[in-house]
Amino acid sequence: MSYTIGNTLTDKCLVDKVLGGDAQAFGIIVQQTEGLVAQIVFKMVRNAEDRKDMAQDVYLKAFKSLSGFKFQSKLSTWIGQITYNTCISYLEKKKLVLIDPAEGDDPGDEIQGASSSPIQDNAIDAFMYQKELSAILRTETEKLSPVYKTLITLYHQEDMSYEEIGQITGFPEGTVKSYLFRARKALRDGLLRHYKKEAL
Repeated sequence: MSYTIGNTLTDKCLVDKVLGGDAQAFGIIVQQTEGLVAQIVFKMVRNAEDRKDMAQDVYLKAFKSLSGFKFQSKLSTWIGQITYNTCISYLEKKKLVLIDPAEGDDPGDEIQGASSSPIQDNAIDAFMYQKELSAILRTETEKLSPVYKTLITLYHQEDMSYEEIGQITGFPEGTVKSYLFRARKALRDGLLRHYKKEAL
């Protein structure tokens, strides 16, 4: 039987099989969501050993909570939410910065402005797709705070919608847009320090 995470009926089929004692079905869930889990964990947690423990913790929580999954989102999005919340708890316990004060932590009136700068958005979009393996791009992305790095990754690399990102992070859609606007601006400012403006 073919399984594809993202289709509601298939999600239900997988969940039912896991709850029925089918370990292989949970292995399929892990296989098809581990990329998303890794993306979030690697952007939010720096310590390599902690990353391994975090991923294991995420799937343990998912397995234990699977009977409570209400199918109000994709199964992969739900696991992404568990991953994000697990990382946030880790960062808070370590008393690490979630959003750098220099980046701003209050969306305020910028929500409207988040969709009013197509030149900036297009510039970053183009750079993401054309030079996503660039060492400089990776370096500048790593300078962002954990939350901003995660939003950039979910939007640009995982191709998630504002709604899906909101489901994972718990942010209202307007806040997701505003934080992405700020994250792209911070990333663009960093890139401009290495490239001429004409290139962007």
